[in-house]
Amino acid sequence: MKDETGFAATQHAPVPLGAATLPGLLGRPGLQVPSYDRAKVRTGIVHFGVGGFHRAHQAMYVDRLLADGPEAAEWGVCGVGLRPADRAMRDALVPQDGLYTLTLKHADGAVETSVIGAIVDYLYAPDDPEAVLERLAHPETRVVSLTITEGGYNFAAATGEFDASAPDVAADLLPGAVPVTVFGYVVEALRRRRDRDLPPFTVMSCDNIEGNGTMAHRTFLAFARLADPALADWIDAHVRFPNSMVDRITPATPPGMRAEVAERTGVDDRWPVVAEPFTQWVLEDDFAAGRPPLETVGVQVVPDVAPYELMKLRLLNAGHQTLCYFGHLLGHRLVHDAAADPDIRELLRRYMTDEGRPTLRPVPGVDLDEYVDTLLERFSNPAIADTVARLCQDSSDRIPKWLLPVIRERLAAGESAPLAAAVVAAWTRYDEGEDEQGAPIDVVDPRAVELVSLARRSRTEPLAFVSDPALFGDLAQHEGFTGPYLAALGSLRARGARATLRELLATDPA
Repeated sequence: MKDETGFAATQHAPVPLGAATLPGLLGRPGLQVPSYDRAKVRTGIVHFGVGGFHRAHQAMYVDRLLADGPEAAEWGVCGVGLRPADRAMRDALVPQDGLYTLTLKHADGAVETSVIGAIVDYLYAPDDPEAVLERLAHPETRVVSLTITEGGYNFAAATGEFDASAPDVAADLLPGAVPVTVFGYVVEALRRRRDRDLPPFTVMSCDNIEGNGTMAHRTFLAFARLADPALADWIDAHVRFPNSMVDRITPATPPGMRAEVAERTGVDDRWPVVAEPFTQWVLEDDFAAGRPPLETVGVQVVPDVAPYELMKLRLLNAGHQTLCYFGHLLGHRLVHDAAADPDIRELLRRYMTDEGRPTLRPVPGVDLDEYVDTLLERFSNPAIADTVARLCQDSSDRIPKWLLPVIRERLAAGESAPLAAAVVAAWTRYDEGEDEQGAPIDVVDPRAVELVSLARRSRTEPLAFVSDPALFGDLAQHEGFTGPYLAALGSLRARGARATLRELLATDPA
């Protein structure tokens, strides 16, 4: 039986999610709950950046591992929030004892909801910095994992150099400073472990950056060298930074999700998570003090992540950027609607096969034709209701790491990348802050004010937007990029997104 919302009506009144109510949820229809004793789970992983993606991905894998048997009980997760925005996660998770629901939505309408129990503690660092430091320094902590976003590593996209002048970093480098940044916390905790003759933990990046572990090594070591050169030498010698590739489309929790979960399952979850069914995690086997046996729950533990990582960053992540700006300019507000647009779908396929794929290394065990087809299907899943706006945000952190490397490699090989250049042009047009009907566009980006100014200035100074070396390096000096970029940008302004896209697609890729 379904009520007027279309969801199966539950016979149970919604109960607040928490450790005390968990036993009573066993057997509820449409709901899976942890089968293991969470009271026996110890913290082996400390995670910075608990958001929707971490809860839909890494914490879900740990939950599977904990369900395998008591021998995995040493790998529970303690989440840590650093930013003011993380108060909301504290206020959701702490009253629920770290529990939350994960709902997977299939394209055919099938829905699966599980209570995830892997997060056994959550610390909001500004409340008690010392508690976070001591949790990191505790002998049981063996992995520190990160989803701090592409911008969280504090490096210049064009050069890869650590920015020691950032105000919070500079403050953390002062003698006796109470940490504010992830660099301050991790490096101080490693200092305590060294001084207490404890083995170091492993720092495991799970962010969408090429060579994310290598980048974490570089940036944390750069901070440590500024703080304490001898400690930096110890970190360089003993701490491991494995690379990884993570994949699951996880949109922001929609406003009605809490009510939907309560309606279907009888559970009142303060901050539920929704995601697609597809999930993948490829992890380099490079740990300092042991690791959870994640290969038993579907993680691909491999000696070299790079081929998988490039595949994902340059096809899926860059594909999202290929879709979102043209999609918004064409009036689409949901990703699946944009992916169903025949012109955008063809743009996606052509970008992936003609420009992104040739820059990849062979990917063991992966049929790239099938991978592209799967991506197009995933983008088209109407049940996820992912928003184009989410894909358009923080572009100054994303485009330089996902799309511009494709352009550079194509040019270096004597080839062209007109579709990727057109995507950069669509980003420029989007960042003018006004659509083709004159309606405002809300540009959400850490550099929004600057980018909007440069995009508007490019109306009279054509290369103004792409001349910032911090974002684009020297691409503005390469005619192989500027030619197709300026042609697409001029067409977007003169004729609009639809005509521009169709002309691009009418061009013979040969």
